[in-house]
Amino acid sequence: MKKIFYLLLIFFLISSCKKEEITTEEKIKDSIIADTNNINVSILIDLSDRIDPSTNPNPAMPYFQRDTEYIKAIEKGFLNHMKSKRIITYDDQMQVFFNPEPSDPKINDFTKELKVSFDKNTSKDYFASVEKRYFEIPSYIYQSAIKDGKYVGSDIWEFFKNKVKDYCIKGDKRNILFILTDGYMYHENTKFTEENKTSYLTGKLIKSNNLNTSDFKNTIEKNKYGFVKANDNLSNLEVIVLGINPEKGNPFEEAVIKEYWENWFKDMKIKNYQIKSADLPSNLEPIILKAVAGK
Repeated sequence: MKKIFYLLLIFFLISSCKKEEITTEEKIKDSIIADTNNINVSILIDLSDRIDPSTNPNPAMPYFQRDTEYIKAIEKGFLNHMKSKRIITYDDQMQVFFNPEPSDPKINDFTKELKVSFDKNTSKDYFASVEKRYFEIPSYIYQSAIKDGKYVGSDIWEFFKNKVKDYCIKGDKRNILFILTDGYMYHENTKFTEENKTSYLTGKLIKSNNLNTSDFKNTIEKNKYGFVKANDNLSNLEVIVLGINPEKGNPFEEAVIKEYWENWFKDMKIKNYQIKSADLPSNLEPIILKAVAGK
């Protein structure tokens, strides 16, 4: 009987140890999964004449100033994310893009300054440095573009076709792309049509397609209007469009613009996206912060 008792005791102790070992391994595994919440944030800025305070004035707040405040909110969300992590898990980055690049060569230097990355060797002083850069540099960029006055448009379609995968998507990170634009898409070097789909969208096109009634969705579906698909599978990219600003005269213009973008994203298998109007930054900041936090 004693032998049986000792055998049962040994078996119980071994089982307990294995259970504790498995539990510990699971805890470590869960900790690793929780700590690999690394993000890759990109900002694509449309420096077309939409930012011109003379061409597109707004008494409440000029659109270029709204953009700079949106960018500050994105940076704030990024730094909030970093502060929520343990230093040993840092492997995150944020950058700004233009397409095409502005003619001012200084802007290339500015974009280098706005490309920031955090790793386990990042010092605490780096937080203040990033905050300072994103507070000052965007204003310089917009003022430079306005002063230059040569608005060449923004080739967003070409960016999605040829650059978005290389520039904005990292396999081991959560990839978030913010696009600051009024929603219209046009560039003289990338203007073409495939059947009824186009690589561009202008107020003139919306009007010519008779998308100025409450039945615009059926018109779009019936005639297969929309953007030409620029990429096949961008399911690992989240996109937030900020600044939709329709021309006056068509009460359905804004909804048409959003419909074009939504259908385009769906065609490219982008599952997580938001399309927001050019609202005051104080109204959009909570949305931006939630988007970066993944809430």
